[in-house]
Amino acid sequence: MKKQIHSLAVTSLAVSSALLGMTATVQAAGFQLAETSATGLGRAFAGEAAMADNAATQFRNPAMMTYLNGTQMTAGAILVMPNIDVEGYSVLVDMSGQPIAPPVATTAKDIAGDAVIPNFFMTHQLNDQWFVGLALGTNFGMATEFDDEFLGTQFGNEASITAIEINPNVAYRVNDNFSVGAGVRMILGEGSIGAKSSADIDLPIGAVIPGTPGTIPVAKGTTLKYMKGDDISWGWQLGAAWQLDANNRIGVNYRSAVDQTLEGEAHGFAFNPLDPSMKLDGSMDLSLPATAEIASFHQVTPQLALHASVNWTGWSSFDKLEAYIPSLREPTQLVKQENWEDSYRFALGATYHLDAKSTLRAGVAYDMSAVSDANRTITIPEMDRVWLSAGYGYQFSEQFDMDFGVTYIIADESPVVEPRPGIASDNSAALFGGAFMGNTSGNIILVGVQASYKF
Repeated sequence: MKKQIHSLAVTSLAVSSALLGMTATVQAAGFQLAETSATGLGRAFAGEAAMADNAATQFRNPAMMTYLNGTQMTAGAILVMPNIDVEGYSVLVDMSGQPIAPPVATTAKDIAGDAVIPNFFMTHQLNDQWFVGLALGTNFGMATEFDDEFLGTQFGNEASITAIEINPNVAYRVNDNFSVGAGVRMILGEGSIGAKSSADIDLPIGAVIPGTPGTIPVAKGTTLKYMKGDDISWGWQLGAAWQLDANNRIGVNYRSAVDQTLEGEAHGFAFNPLDPSMKLDGSMDLSLPATAEIASFHQVTPQLALHASVNWTGWSSFDKLEAYIPSLREPTQLVKQENWEDSYRFALGATYHLDAKSTLRAGVAYDMSAVSDANRTITIPEMDRVWLSAGYGYQFSEQFDMDFGVTYIIADESPVVEPRPGIASDNSAALFGGAFMGNTSGNIILVGVQASYKF
């Protein structure tokens, strides 16, 4: 049987993707990824659902395939270099949550490592009306790790989630002004989550096994919980494009929520205090949220085009994480209360054709956090982000061109306090190392390259 589950007491921004050698890092809200092409990266992914630069367009709006003639192929990768830090103070607390020692400063630097996100896209025109395509990429993912010296590992010391998509699409040109498209999404998901005690304690055993007298020693570095698992599930997307006139276009896209049951293995003190290393079968449900985009494209002059996007992600479906471990007396275990909110992303971009071969791109975006200050956690230190992007494309021949993009993301410094008032899962974790009060901050550099070929 597969091993227990997913990573969602996960922390911050970065991931290792496992299929096709994919590695991914979180740059959009929550654990969503925006990095689908180097072309889009150069304009901060502004106007994506209304753009048809190359075969990558289908991942953001399958209807835009009707703007691509013949057979086209695009492949590339984006290098992600995050610099995300968490720093603050840890305070030991008693069973009632009252401080029992002076605060101690603690810092975790670069909690997310560098990563590479590859992608591959192909489209084919069947006739004047029908088009088909295939996309291989990822839209969700993260990975992070705190070292054992950080005094907050009781809330989560490592986590990862990977969601690789295999996405066949079809599009239909209704007339010269209107097109529609649809696609099936096969999601290969896997994840892990871990937490460790950050202090040596003697815990009243009755606190974890009601009615049992005495105390139980818990050493620093004891695994409180570790889970890993995987699943294959299905989703869909719909898109449409409306050509208002020769110079103006609107595109819309909707991607369904995808429910995954990550099945696998769990062990740790939280599940079996008398034998924390004993492996237990279990699972955890994870809903990858629905997303929607409305975008516009405007050819202002023969050289200059402007484009814009508004994106919505239904993160309010990510309310809590519960593990199901059938061998336990209480099979359903609350892992983390999340209380996330729907988020929005706003992007503006421009494309300028220097000449017949060279194209410049630029863009700016504002990416809203999926959590309020009151619900931010160490495991996913969500922050508002500002994107500053630039790109360049060069057409070597009628068939072959290459695109380059670079983005600098500024992440707001934001407060993190755990345990959060009234959250039972936070209060139980605080027994194994105390409370944490601090801030998370950072920046991220993205560099992308891709090649496109027309047959």
